[in-house]
Amino acid sequence: MNAPSSTYGLSNAARNLHWLLANLVEEVPGVRSVAVVSSDGLLLLSSDPERKSPAYDPTAQDGPKGSSADLATIVSGLGSLTLGASQLMDGGGVKQTMVAMEEGSLFVMSISDGSLLGVHATPDCDMTVVAYHMALFVGRAGHVLTPELRSELRKSLESGR
Repeated sequence: MNAPSSTYGLSNAARNLHWLLANLVEEVPGVRSVAVVSSDGLLLLSSDPERKSPAYDPTAQDGPKGSSADLATIVSGLGSLTLGASQLMDGGGVKQTMVAMEEGSLFVMSISDGSLLGVHATPDCDMTVVAYHMALFVGRAGHVLTPELRSELRKSLESGR
């Protein structure tokens, strides 16, 4: 699989993260959309539901309003909520949160230093497969998600809008 053309001019580490995210979306059945969010709630990296299907219908409810910014907001808020709950319960760090809904599932997993990986999946997804592939992503991305790389990813998102 080749890196998307939107990665032109990015560092190798940034291109690798884009590739890992694209691989997660394309290879894991049931994954609708993915967002990587920084500790301060800013979107760093996301899948684009429009690119998954050539017959994209903007009225279809494939993701939270079809917007990666909406998914990032949800992931950041849920991450904050679960961290607060963990602190109140002396539970230590939050590794993963899963919300099962009638029409889908939401998974949030800690990456490093407060960064989060969020996945919105179909209701019939195999939750263990999604969680496994998320853990692979986290294992591969966690050590490279430096402040410099987060800054580069944010700038690339801003310049792409």
